[in-house]
Amino acid sequence: MKTATDIMTKNVVSVTLDTSIKDLAGILINNNISGVPVLDKGSSLCGIVTESDLIFQNKRLQLPPVITILDSFLFLDNPDRMEQELKKIAGATVRDIYTEEIVSIGPDTPLDEIATIMTEKKIHTLPVLSKDGEMVGIVGKKDIIRTIL
Repeated sequence: MKTATDIMTKNVVSVTLDTSIKDLAGILINNNISGVPVLDKGSSLCGIVTESDLIFQNKRLQLPPVITILDSFLFLDNPDRMEQELKKIAGATVRDIYTEEIVSIGPDTPLDEIATIMTEKKIHTLPVLSKDGEMVGIVGKKDIIRTIL
């Protein structure tokens, strides 16, 4: 069975926290990829940013439901969630829209496990990290589809 090492992209395109949204869109389109790792100033992996994060910026903002009782407002939804959505919608750099929670795989992760992670967690871009935590590649949905050929 093939592993992450067999199918991963080794020359990883990445962005920094300060990359503009416009530059990010160009990188994704020009490289025909759906997501990229986000690196901090020390070149350490700190998250992932995807096409979905860019699409989110164009979403319609939904106000949280509220109840008024005696001139008081009671939010039926977490107001922090709305604040996070506003920040993401108004974002100007990758820092504003990227996902910090990293789901990664190791070089020896089998193909069937990679496919399972992607489908169950609805993730399409998985960094491949060595035992030392160094990024050695990335597996995207297109890498898996290539194995069909």
